[in-house]
Amino acid sequence: MSVFRSLESKIAGLVEGTFSRAFRSEVRPVEIARKLAREMEEHTSLSISRVYVPNEYVVYLSPADRRRFAELEGQLVDDFAGYLLEHARRERFALMSRPVIEFRTDDRLRLGEFGIQARLVKAAAEPTAPPSQGDSGHTMVYSAAERLQEPLEERARQRAATALLVGDGKRMVVAASGATLGRSRDCDIVLDDANVSRRHAEIRPRGDGWIVADLGSTNGVTVNGVRIEQAQVLRPGDRLEVGTTTLTFELE
Repeated sequence: MSVFRSLESKIAGLVEGTFSRAFRSEVRPVEIARKLAREMEEHTSLSISRVYVPNEYVVYLSPADRRRFAELEGQLVDDFAGYLLEHARRERFALMSRPVIEFRTDDRLRLGEFGIQARLVKAAAEPTAPPSQGDSGHTMVYSAAERLQEPLEERARQRAATALLVGDGKRMVVAASGATLGRSRDCDIVLDDANVSRRHAEIRPRGDGWIVADLGSTNGVTVNGVRIEQAQVLRPGDRLEVGTTTLTFELE
């Protein structure tokens, strides 16, 4: 199991084990972790050679949810920071510093609702880094009610569209959870190509779409003739080159 999935499983375990009674209709830690990652992805700042992401996050909770989190906050702050560090590493995002997470109470929020404010704060030792986004930014508000809606939407998307890789006369189905590509027999899609690394690339779902990411391969991954440096959103008809193998991404 990857470090990223181990961290997510650890966070998820907080609501499946000792503290399960405290998080039924209330906010769950794993929901906050996933929304933190989403906020990281949606607040990028481009430099010449890097994609910077927020390194400070404020999580706003309703008074009732904050009371339930009281004994967990120290542990959650550490777990969320580790989760975001690994997410940034996988997506090849740049961070000014280790992510800092702070919990605050907002009386305007109801039970099951939470807000996240993400900021990119320039470190003192980084004079050439992009500027801070400021003390007050847009705060995204989420509701625990989404957990009832999202599985239905996800199943509907999976029924409506199956991801495929087409090449060399073959149609290879990508699992709903994603697939790894490479020469290794342990990969989900095995490519018999000497120019392909053992674990070359990964295709996985994100939101309502799909992305492809290089797994540190020797020869890289190109999409429509352009070598990718970070995770790339895929659209039907996109041409992937992995080693000397050309694959077309399709949905059906």
